[in-house]
Amino acid sequence: MGKRVIIDTKECIGCQSCVELCPEIFEFDEEQEKAKVILPKEGDEECIEEAMSTCPVECIHWE
Repeated sequence: MGKRVIIDTKECIGCQSCVELCPEIFEFDEEQEKAKVILPKEGDEECIEEAMSTCPVECIHWE
């Protein structure tokens, strides 16, 4: 079983940095005002890693 990317939505502040970096992996949920994962598996791991390191609250993780 491969890695799966998740966002801890309780920690997410809605800055959208992950959405800007990897729009094919993350999108902004207008209703919740937080980012969400739309492609949890098989996404560009390099892009996801960059989103993880850019996240100001470190709420993006591998599961």
